[in-house]
Amino acid sequence: MALFTNEERARVGTIYKQDGHHAAVLEGLRIVGPKMASIVEQALEIAPDRNLKVHCWRGGMRSGSVGWLLRQAGFTVEVLHGGYKAYRQFVLNELANPRNFVILGGPTGSGKTHVLKALQKLGEQVIDLEGLANHKGSAFGALGEKAQPSIEQFENQLHEIITEMDGAKRIWLEDESRKIGLVYIQDHLWFQMRDAPLINIKLPLSERINFLVQEYGKFPIQDLADSILKIGKRLGGQNVKACMEWLESGNLHKVAEITLNYYDQSYAYGQSSRDKERISIVHFDTLEPEMIARTIAGFNEK
Repeated sequence: MALFTNEERARVGTIYKQDGHHAAVLEGLRIVGPKMASIVEQALEIAPDRNLKVHCWRGGMRSGSVGWLLRQAGFTVEVLHGGYKAYRQFVLNELANPRNFVILGGPTGSGKTHVLKALQKLGEQVIDLEGLANHKGSAFGALGEKAQPSIEQFENQLHEIITEMDGAKRIWLEDESRKIGLVYIQDHLWFQMRDAPLINIKLPLSERINFLVQEYGKFPIQDLADSILKIGKRLGGQNVKACMEWLESGNLHKVAEITLNYYDQSYAYGQSSRDKERISIVHFDTLEPEMIARTIAGFNEK
């Protein structure tokens, strides 16, 4: 709910520069006066419980005025001091603070998100970055997901989650690329993740293929084909052709096997820049998230 349109904001700003503070305030009042009833009506739609937070981009004059109006209409209002700009700087500073991260790794198809959820059930502190980003991180990552948030909204939501956690205890994150779909992980947080200890899950190829078929086999063939084309240049023409033929014949296991060859190489390359002394490899015969979670939770405590 915006108090001024872009044109109105520009007009008030021009008057402020040309004629000063008081003239700009008067113009603002002229603009807002006819809108008062509409502002209250919009507020009721947004917050039927009459609890609202109000902010400016910076400063606080406009948000303070709206807060006063809404309080007269029976709302409980909290005004963000310093405006959204100050809040954003606070968020970025907080995300840069050092924390006790442990990274859960493993090649594509290792079921890392499922293991994270199992860790959470064990009482571990977990942040699901892919869940916040509405994207699973690969060329197939948007399938079945809602629209991605903006980078700012992603960071704001992450900040809310991470600041509620116990800083003295470990926090589990999945080993991610810096980019998750259209969302980027903030630099300071990313470097912390890269320096944190990594627990790397190793599973038989057949287990990973079966997992991917279960996860993605429910989507339409055309959606899978479109996702394959996104990495077509890196897969190579022959592999793309083979994937399309296997898709048409319904053999999703072969499609998964071909694409995993590319993703495994990509993951290995990403691992090569990590400190090997900070990597622990744990082998499993089957992909059972609860069993894996129990094992690595105890393993990391030793």
